[in-house]
Amino acid sequence: MTFGVDSGTTFSFWFSFSSSREFCIAGAIFSGANQGRSRGGGDVARALNACVGVAPRERSASDCVAQVPAHPEACDNARMESPTDDLPQDRRIASAHDLAAIDEHYMRRALRLAQAAADVGEVPVGAVLVRGDAVVAEGWNRPIAEHDPSAHAEMIALRAAAQALGNYRLPGTTLYVTLEPCVMCAGAIIHARVSRLVFGARDPKAGAVNSVYDVIAQPRLNHIVEWRGGVLEAECGAMLREFFRARR
Repeated sequence: MTFGVDSGTTFSFWFSFSSSREFCIAGAIFSGANQGRSRGGGDVARALNACVGVAPRERSASDCVAQVPAHPEACDNARMESPTDDLPQDRRIASAHDLAAIDEHYMRRALRLAQAAADVGEVPVGAVLVRGDAVVAEGWNRPIAEHDPSAHAEMIALRAAAQALGNYRLPGTTLYVTLEPCVMCAGAIIHARVSRLVFGARDPKAGAVNSVYDVIAQPRLNHIVEWRGGVLEAECGAMLREFFRARR
């Protein structure tokens, strides 16, 4: 059986089926939508589950990790459109590869900033904030130099970007950082309305995307950040390990 659903206040369906079980599924879809209760397919999914005997489960935002989702409309929490949603499938695949290359490009820039931090005795973390194909701001860890416990690489980049753009909101931007943000930085990313976050090494002690805390991966606030982790993870992690090894 094949079928499709157009989400919204108006629904349209198309399906074909060859068995009574598939007929039941199609009927469940029509029944759920006809009552006008669906928002993004939630009631249709429940109708399908009831039909095929699948127990319902809570949807988590990890289902919506926005690494160029193939079908973002299928996720209730996927508010942010993928940059490739409106492309034909063959071009969408190509663009996904392009996006991965872009992520690596800016992560390498962030790594150079992290090295600048290490060179002056700061924990090597670098951050780059990008809008479109332009770097808006960047920063590296400076809490020691600035006598400021909040002077993490992400915070410095966010502050500089807000000043450069004349706005404390930063929609349409992507933040690249070599280490998974902490709780403070994750909160600032959400408050700034950053659209997308890309980080390198995971932080098993203080990471607030999905390692220790789930501030971004399973958000309970009114802004959802598209995110991707593990970009150049080996290189980002090696720089941090070498930094701390040299100081033992």
